[in-house]
Amino acid sequence: MNDEVIDLLNTLIVTNNDRIEGYETASEDTGDADLKVLFAQFQQTSQRCRVELVNEVRRLGGTPDEGTRFTGQVYRMWLDLKIALTHDDRKTVIDWCECGENMASNTYQRVIHENHNDLSDQQESMLRRQHLALKADRDKVRAMHDELTEA
Repeated sequence: MNDEVIDLLNTLIVTNNDRIEGYETASEDTGDADLKVLFAQFQQTSQRCRVELVNEVRRLGGTPDEGTRFTGQVYRMWLDLKIALTHDDRKTVIDWCECGENMASNTYQRVIHENHNDLSDQQESMLRRQHLALKADRDKVRAMHDELTEA
């Protein structure tokens, strides 16, 4: 049972690693100071989540995953390409962020709902709290996307 939970938690560690690296890339690729601040906040959200997940994996006797997904690497490369092609188009950056936020939120939602019986109450509570924090970040990105679309 612990091995299954460790695998689930490692999935979320990798999701947060992808977010951290993705926002680091996005921050480097944008010249907009407000986006740099926002992306730093999003990185902090994932860093806090990652620390909790790593601690829980270790508590269960597992080894925390240090990597990122191949898909995360593909998205970061895609962002680099799009930025190069669009010359720092704010809407492109926000669109990419919204896509990444949806992927992270969907991963959390899937892990929580499909594995409810495998998680302890404390683990489920931690994951739900983290999911809410990520959804709050996603809502900020959506609001920016909507502003840019309406403009």
